[in-house]
Amino acid sequence: MLHTKIPQIEEIIEGAIKQAYLSKEPQFISIVNQIDYTDSIAFLDRANKVDKHRLFWQSADEEFTLVGVGSTKKILSSNSHRFNEIEAVWNEVQQKASVYDILHEKGTGLVSIGGFSFDTKQDNNAPWANFPHNQMTIPMYLLTNKGNQSFLTTNILIMEEDHKQQIVHQILTDHEQLLTAEREELNLPDRIGRLDVAPEEWKEIVKQATDDIKNNKLEKVVLAREVRVKFSHDVQLAAVIEKLCETQINSYVFAIESGGDYFVGATPERLAKVDNQELISTCLAGTVPRGHYPEQDEQLGEALLNDPKNRQEHDFVVQMIREAVEACCYNVSIPQEPVVYPLRNLQHLYTPVTATLEKGYTLLDVVARLHPTPALGGLPQKTSVDYIRDHEVLNRGWYAGPLGWFDGKNNGEFAVAIRSALIQKNEASLFAGCGVVEDSDPEAEFEETGVKLKPMLSALGGY
Repeated sequence: MLHTKIPQIEEIIEGAIKQAYLSKEPQFISIVNQIDYTDSIAFLDRANKVDKHRLFWQSADEEFTLVGVGSTKKILSSNSHRFNEIEAVWNEVQQKASVYDILHEKGTGLVSIGGFSFDTKQDNNAPWANFPHNQMTIPMYLLTNKGNQSFLTTNILIMEEDHKQQIVHQILTDHEQLLTAEREELNLPDRIGRLDVAPEEWKEIVKQATDDIKNNKLEKVVLAREVRVKFSHDVQLAAVIEKLCETQINSYVFAIESGGDYFVGATPERLAKVDNQELISTCLAGTVPRGHYPEQDEQLGEALLNDPKNRQEHDFVVQMIREAVEACCYNVSIPQEPVVYPLRNLQHLYTPVTATLEKGYTLLDVVARLHPTPALGGLPQKTSVDYIRDHEVLNRGWYAGPLGWFDGKNNGEFAVAIRSALIQKNEASLFAGCGVVEDSDPEAEFEETGVKLKPMLSALGGY
């Protein structure tokens, strides 16, 4: 199945062991092979028997999927300059790594997948103890699917005391498990309980926020709430991801496994994408449900386009993203008016942003400037984030934070981790938020968050 022959792998590892001995430093090697087409869900499922650190990303607008297994290196950082620190470590890894790749395909070789918390000043406690504020992972094994093509990257850290045959045997054993082993039957979880966390208190916070906005303490704030659900058995990660991929068209489907917990979601909101120095970002704010029939769907979409509250909320996002992108890009193009962007359960106001990244800037530079957008935090940025920290009745953790990937060829993409859930064995916390402005109605906002919870509730055993 692998196009690279075993002797080549043996030679690469033997050379790395010798170099580790001579330099007295570990050697990072990355080997890329094209393989027969491999289903990403099957790979994710089989990976459960290789390592408990699994990573999944499926793009919203192209046939592109990444599935990572294990961790050759986790890139962590402190919280004060987290994006710069991650970038610095990533650059150091790239400089020292030996990459064996004649294909040079996007999303292969050195690829880092992970995310960042929404607010580093919030305590990293329950239920997010297994998710550091900032964590990008270079997986040991990476399946990259582009259309009907599959590529397998193997990343290994070689020590001078390692034994060639032992490492080769382990790699081939893992490859066999990931690519050809028998699979377990996938079943969605049976839900046996649901709890909306402090709904009346949440509505009171929304009411307080509208008063504070009227009193000019801030312009807008996004307030999120939590729903907790319980299941009869532990949740199968692959079953949930399979359901999300099948049902949440036009969304980014993601999963990060850390310490036995899964953070999963299907988000419609791209933060930024870079492909060959071309940048794409998305302004997505303003929400109504889908209609039950085409005429109603069209009426709801038209009402959304003409609703002052939703248009104001959307314009906040457009102006902030314009300012952030213009700081590090040229050829910036932003349409004057939004359009309606339909999803399975919802439709949003949508404005695309395209630009060319200035030389010397990277995807993480853009992410650092954009996070959090007014669609996730509010305005002014710092004031709204402080307000959320002081008033929300949940710990956001990675919810609404940037989550995505980048490779050693300056490609990558980050989305905003909304429409998401933190799954812990047979329990899960689901999150959804809404933009609060001065004329927001607490009951209407509660209903809006309820609609936004439907995709994850459906994937987790019901409505």
